[in-house]
Amino acid sequence: VFDTTLRDGTQGESISASCDDKLKIATRLAAFDVDYIEAGWPGSNPKDLEFFKRAQLELPEHARAKLVAFGSSRRKNVAVEDDPQIQALIDSDVPTVCMVVKAHSWQVTEILRATREENLEMIHDSVAYLAGLGKTVLVDLEHFFDGYKADPEYAMKCCETAADAGAKCLVMCDTNGGSMPWEVTDISKSVVKHFDPFCTIGIHCHNDCGMAVANSIASCHAGVGLIQGTINGIGERTGNADLCSIVPSLAIHVETEMTCSDKLTELTQLSRFVDEVLNRSPNIASPYVGKSAFAHKGGLHVAAMERSPLSYQHVEPKSIGNEMRVLISELSGRQNILGKMQDIFGNSMDAGQKSDRSLAVLNRVKELENMGYQFEGADASVHLLILYGSQGYCPPFQVLDYTAQTHDQNIDSASRLVTSRDARTTARATIKVRTVANYEEDNSDLAFAEVLEVSDGVGPVDALTRALKKALTPSHPSLKSVELMDYKVRILNPNAATEAVTRVLIDFQDTITKEKWTTVSVDTNIVSASLNALVDGFEYALI
Repeated sequence: VFDTTLRDGTQGESISASCDDKLKIATRLAAFDVDYIEAGWPGSNPKDLEFFKRAQLELPEHARAKLVAFGSSRRKNVAVEDDPQIQALIDSDVPTVCMVVKAHSWQVTEILRATREENLEMIHDSVAYLAGLGKTVLVDLEHFFDGYKADPEYAMKCCETAADAGAKCLVMCDTNGGSMPWEVTDISKSVVKHFDPFCTIGIHCHNDCGMAVANSIASCHAGVGLIQGTINGIGERTGNADLCSIVPSLAIHVETEMTCSDKLTELTQLSRFVDEVLNRSPNIASPYVGKSAFAHKGGLHVAAMERSPLSYQHVEPKSIGNEMRVLISELSGRQNILGKMQDIFGNSMDAGQKSDRSLAVLNRVKELENMGYQFEGADASVHLLILYGSQGYCPPFQVLDYTAQTHDQNIDSASRLVTSRDARTTARATIKVRTVANYEEDNSDLAFAEVLEVSDGVGPVDALTRALKKALTPSHPSLKSVELMDYKVRILNPNAATEAVTRVLIDFQDTITKEKWTTVSVDTNIVSASLNALVDGFEYALI
């Protein structure tokens, strides 16, 4: 398994990784036991030069041993020992280098502006020079599949030249991402047959036709011994082959032995860690590792899952570090609600109570969704909905009343409100809550007090958030670590203009435990909808 997240992956739009980010991800990839970590192109930019220097000092030995420096063959009409980017590969001080070369005759003559023979000489000189210095050399054969389809003899000649010069692995690249699985299978079989067992054959796929994962697995079935890809499939244009799909598919469904096979339970966390470091929102629909990969909404599906988890799941979620989720919506059956209740109450509620309560909750969910609520992405609100009607539940606080005011000293320019964030526009919120005044360990003596707080903010919702947190933190100090991560507003009936119903979703996170949760509320008043979602979010944090 050859990971190129830190090199090819960072070529994706809106993706940028600092040197510190790369060091963090490289450490995590090494812990996951990928065989190779392609960390960058030291001959192309100062950031990658810095990475390889710091890696020798900051990465553990087992991680350094997996590092790969990327580069290209020597330039035309330049001696290999005089090529600065070849020298940068040597100076990277890593055991393995991956060199990209042209393998498509049209690309050689029209893009590289070299003769076919000159290209072969560039390949031979570069590989032989680095191999002679003791480097393990892998060769990325750019545009290989397109080149093979256009001129198989020349594409194979490029492979033979690299192998004869000392390359340990020849990587067939579907650079434009336009090959189909049956083409990849046939071509891979021919190449593997030609070079086996003298040289390992690898695959590098792009996802322009949505085939990167399928092509990678097809090539493995055809005998390829190395697969390149990125975590979460990030990369140029539509991305690279997604290792988070390839690795578990090969390990579980094809039963392929890989060095990282024993680390599959860490895959979901690796996926989310990389997204977090790169400041990306995770794709909830990603196979295997996405939040929705094992989410079940239909009542019949959930009922079947109670009998056998594999009735609507191709693998056990825990095998790749994910979890099954039961979504609550108007499509839900009682089994969905009962599953949630089991998570909350365990066996502390008898079957009759659960049955009655589940029916009441289901009816309430359908009623609220008819009003515009959407609970499938707001587990925290569902949790509270189940608790509210349960015997013995006492909310940790209650909002008694609030006001929110906005003040602007200058409203003569609408564009100024968008382009400037000066102090002339402010908001102030006042909130009164009833909350716990003291707490005895035996839970027999709960005393409540009314608290009034005022806070300013950049808008009414921000001011309310600050005021509510200010009122609750003295009695509930754990709220200090709770932060709002995202705030989404949707107008449900835009034709109603200013009287439209608004749905608000708020994402929260505990900065200490890293737990995340989401709440939802609906109201014709956007401030009221926001406050209700805020209250749910803080209440969930306390239970």
